[in-house]
Amino acid sequence: MRNSLTKAGRDFAFKQNMLAISIVIILTLLICYFWGFDYAKSALVGGFVVIIPNIVFAYKAFKYAGAQSSKKVVDSFFSGVKLKMGLTAFLFALAFKFLVLLPVPFFSMFCLVVALPLVTPLLLRKSGNL
Repeated sequence: MRNSLTKAGRDFAFKQNMLAISIVIILTLLICYFWGFDYAKSALVGGFVVIIPNIVFAYKAFKYAGAQSSKKVVDSFFSGVKLKMGLTAFLFALAFKFLVLLPVPFFSMFCLVVALPLVTPLLLRKSGNL
């Protein structure tokens, strides 16, 4: 069931995730051009280790809204945060267990995408998309 009260939050989360995906792909292509495939693969994985849990969190966080379901809102937000942290740790473990990654591009992209929500409102507001 779609709740009209969560529409603004869902829309902003969608725009934020699309911006993050776009930045990761553009930077990965630039890294591939300048430093090669191994660096680009590491950077791409580092970006998506953050993006995938963010998408899951956005889905969980904006599931409920309204005064009558305030307990559900809080519960879904906190369960979304727990799921996001657990999924991030799980994806970290999978990435380093099964892939050969270079740490500098991986952690650089990871840190960039983690910090991106701090500047996303400014970027979206300037472009008129907020």
